[in-house]
Amino acid sequence: MSGEGSRYAEAGVDVAGEAGALAGLLGHVRRTFANRPQDSLGHVAVDVGYFASVLRIADGLGLAVAADGVGTKLLVAQLAGRYEGVGIDLIAMNVNDLVCVGAEPFALLDYVAVEALDAEMLTAIGAGLERGAAEAGIVIAGGELAQIGAMLRGAAPGKAFDLAAVALGSVRLDAVNLGADVAPGDIVVGWASSGIHSNGLSLARHALFERAGLRVDDPLPGGEGTIADALLEPTRIYVRPALELLRTEGVEVTALAHITGGGFDNMARIAAPCGYVLDALPPVPAVFQAIAEAGEVPQTDLYRAFNMGVGFTVTVRPGGEERALEAARAHGIDAWVIGHATDSPERVIELPGVGLRIDRRGFHPA
Repeated sequence: MSGEGSRYAEAGVDVAGEAGALAGLLGHVRRTFANRPQDSLGHVAVDVGYFASVLRIADGLGLAVAADGVGTKLLVAQLAGRYEGVGIDLIAMNVNDLVCVGAEPFALLDYVAVEALDAEMLTAIGAGLERGAAEAGIVIAGGELAQIGAMLRGAAPGKAFDLAAVALGSVRLDAVNLGADVAPGDIVVGWASSGIHSNGLSLARHALFERAGLRVDDPLPGGEGTIADALLEPTRIYVRPALELLRTEGVEVTALAHITGGGFDNMARIAAPCGYVLDALPPVPAVFQAIAEAGEVPQTDLYRAFNMGVGFTVTVRPGGEERALEAARAHGIDAWVIGHATDSPERVIELPGVGLRIDRRGFHPA
């Protein structure tokens, strides 16, 4: 089974069609930018498409904004009856994007939609939100609870819900990091993920539950604990080590990337005409090996859908890699030098150890 995107498409995710489907919507969105002209409050200083947008709110000061949800990981939470971790996921998916532009997250607004009111479930989600906010150093300034049972159906009767949020951060406009200064030879340091995080769960569920016939309380093949333990491990929050590294004297951080859906292709968002060779990736964690074997998932799908053990990358000038490693390890996060930047106007990313190449056409065998 080596067809391009075959297993991901079977799981109901149309990666190839996403850009075309969004084109019309984004055209309308971008035309709103003219409503707040340059030098006015709310002028869009960073366009849609990077990890977070940045709005001008004062001379020299920007407001970074990001929006995200937890996706179909919520279906696994419903099957397992475990909800606290997805609150952490919601925080992580948003604040990790904010730090990629050099912003310090400070607040979040949540949106919780439910099929039916369930006080115990909502309390568990709230506990996770509180834990995640403490780790990220932010406040949850408010939110919305919507009871929309006619619209929601989940994996367990009466338990369907959805989570989304908008996070806010501050950044000096002259310190916004879009990867514009990346240069060939810069060093890439990878910070370990805690597991699957909150991307690729449609493919994981398809492989483990639908194709292999496993259940959430079954042991994870080749790993420790149950499948629920592996799939519901909360997304790691990288805010503190990232901010510490950005503030370290003598270290020039030229790019930061949150490795989410799209895998290492997220690194190609940088503004500089550079690509990457990632030739020293760490061993693949057991959860991804289990998914690959259970669903006969091709490498192209695996590396497109999952972080494969690296949840965040920082690109630094040569000589800064030791401080990048130390920043993560000081917070109990494994870290490795995994590659370097190359001269590549097409922003090609090569993964020689697994025989893959990522370019504008997608993920391909090298």
